[in-house]
Amino acid sequence: MVYRFTIISDEVDDFVREIKIDSEATFYDLHKAILKAAGYKDDQMTSFFICDEDWEKEQEITLEDMGEGSSEEDTYIMRETHLSELLEDEKQKLVYVFDPLTERVFFIELSEIITGKDLDKAVCSRKEGQAPKQTIDFDEMMTTTGGGLDMDENFYGDQDFDMEDFDPEGFDMGGSSAPSDPYEDNY
Repeated sequence: MVYRFTIISDEVDDFVREIKIDSEATFYDLHKAILKAAGYKDDQMTSFFICDEDWEKEQEITLEDMGEGSSEEDTYIMRETHLSELLEDEKQKLVYVFDPLTERVFFIELSEIITGKDLDKAVCSRKEGQAPKQTIDFDEMMTTTGGGLDMDENFYGDQDFDMEDFDPEGFDMGGSSAPSDPYEDNY
């Protein structure tokens, strides 16, 4: 059997990759195919997550054994786990964490199961748009976004939040009559 996966990103609207891969291939084979299709280096501790219909993460498949053997849950390692062990239905959803430090992901759907065919190696059958950057440079993010935080009128759900009240240097909210040394007692 051949699995056809559709891969999209929530960061780049026109990014789409389709990968066809044999159902007996491992998650590691799929991982390598995704990296190649996106033009990424193989230098991150990536993971797959099998998801429910609402993209809620359920079962993790890790690149390396994280040594959590005392856990009640089964541990799945990419090199040891065949796709067919955990995937059997069309429309099955997965998440591929390609930047673990910032939890940036690709959303993957098992779009089609093609019976009666086999593939020796994975094939990228559709390639549209540029892949998002593989990792985010935090220094670059801080300079390009002017502080790194995207705070609008809905900051922490507070519609009345006034950006003028925020002092990123010392979190001084202004107008406070608190003593300069909060540990100073006036008893």
